[in-house]
Amino acid sequence: MIRKLDRGGTALDLGCGVGYWAEYFARHFAKVVAVEASLPLYEATRQRCAPYPHVAAIHGDVLAFEPEDCYELVFLGGMLMYLNENDVVSLLQKLAPLLDIGGIILCRETTVRNGTVTRQGEYQAVYRSVSAYRGVFQQCGLSVAHVETNVPYVLMQMGCELVKKWKAIVPRRVQFIDIVGRLSYWAIRLGNPWIARVPVMLGRAFPELTNHFFVLQADRC
Repeated sequence: MIRKLDRGGTALDLGCGVGYWAEYFARHFAKVVAVEASLPLYEATRQRCAPYPHVAAIHGDVLAFEPEDCYELVFLGGMLMYLNENDVVSLLQKLAPLLDIGGIILCRETTVRNGTVTRQGEYQAVYRSVSAYRGVFQQCGLSVAHVETNVPYVLMQMGCELVKKWKAIVPRRVQFIDIVGRLSYWAIRLGNPWIARVPVMLGRAFPELTNHFFVLQADRC
């Protein structure tokens, strides 16, 4: 879908992390703006994208960032899950009018199967279901053009949750985590795609966390 967008346009990567996606977008768009609040991650992005003079790396708070362009693509990679609903709505409402005709917002978010789950403590996040995200997007004047399961993430999460369950029920002295971890990895990798269907066939909601891509377009009069 990204390849169908106007290569002469601008891509905005909010919460760009180490710049992996910003570097990818640099090969597909005439201009890329990458924003990151963490100084170490911003520095990593700046170094990674140094060979691309058309990439502008910005150190700053995503919510405080004031866009100056119109965008063919806005990428939010795992960022909305760290924002409360008011901040999500405020951000998306700011971005929606800045999309070029035919432009999209592409979100990749960790999700739950139903409702909304808020995690507190050392790792704080808000996990929303696909239907919950649809409701939020609708509030912001955005239509969901496409939703796709991030299969590699789901397979990884299956492995993580299997190992976690193993550690919870097996005495520490006989857990053999290194061996169990490798076996889980290869079983899931070699068993794809049918292994992901087993929980559905058994009526089990597993893994607890999933991940989806959302392609959003602005509603226009």
